[in-house]
Amino acid sequence: MADWDVRKLRVLRTLDELGTVTATAQALRMTPSAVSQQLSGLAKQLDVPLLEAHGRRVRLTDAARLVLRHTEEVFAQLERAEAELAGYRRGESGRVRVGAFSTAIPALVVPAAQRLRRRHPALEVRVHQAEAAEAYELLARGTVDLALSLAAHAPPARDPKFTRVPLLADPLDVALPARHPLAAAPDLRLADLAGEGWIYGSSGPWSEITTVACQAAGFVPEQAHAAADWPSILALVAAGMGVALVPRMAMAAEYGGADPAVAVRVLRADRPCRHVVAAVRKGAEGAPGLARVLDALHAVAATRPGRPTAKRIAPLPGVARADKDKNVQLN
Repeated sequence: MADWDVRKLRVLRTLDELGTVTATAQALRMTPSAVSQQLSGLAKQLDVPLLEAHGRRVRLTDAARLVLRHTEEVFAQLERAEAELAGYRRGESGRVRVGAFSTAIPALVVPAAQRLRRRHPALEVRVHQAEAAEAYELLARGTVDLALSLAAHAPPARDPKFTRVPLLADPLDVALPARHPLAAAPDLRLADLAGEGWIYGSSGPWSEITTVACQAAGFVPEQAHAAADWPSILALVAAGMGVALVPRMAMAAEYGGADPAVAVRVLRADRPCRHVVAAVRKGAEGAPGLARVLDALHAVAATRPGRPTAKRIAPLPGVARADKDKNVQLN
């Protein structure tokens, strides 16, 4: 196969456009002898004559015309490639792989991806669902470029492998049976529910988050039932079998609000919350596409009913351990 030299092809195309070696040399800022050498070298590479004498000038051969037909396609493709590269450098194209826990996908990732699709359709977001603790493993292995997790699952801030970016403080509301005596009580506090049976996982982060929040309110929750997913927890609450803390993001994103048999109350005094953070591999923060995805996630977080965070935050005390129970998926 012949070697196709793009620089020499450009000289040939310019000669076709301008008609003379002298004009070609001036346009390309070359000497006439350099133009002749380039064309002679291209003819040798392709093993066909490209020029023929025509009086005191030269003209292109039929072989040269054939080469030029294909050359135009080559240069058009190169122009498209350059345009795409320029978009990539601006973060307007490329692919960003996002690992996220289940409730973060409909609440944050999907709206961010839709926002980016409208503004930068060539920038592709690939989603990989993962438990909050697993997201950092995927990030470290290079399986994803950005991980959404909970602060309680995050490695220490000093970990040299990652850069953490706080996104959202997701409030924890309390779910009660709709006919519970306190379902419509004004200014409901966690302490008002100290005598209730509580529903949460038997182990893992949600068990800790519930117990820590209740302990901060002055009591130790009595676990009435152990459940490891939101539909089960809400079904138990709806049946009048206990009360539960639920993340506002999970309720709004996954269920569109509570079942009519469930009353979800905002705890304005206690205001417990879980913290959602994004993480990237250290040094990757400046990648243009990744920066655009982070900007979109921040913009979506700012519209959430929770509280966007603008600085590094700390998890609830005592909830910093990663989930050891892989059956617990309360994300």
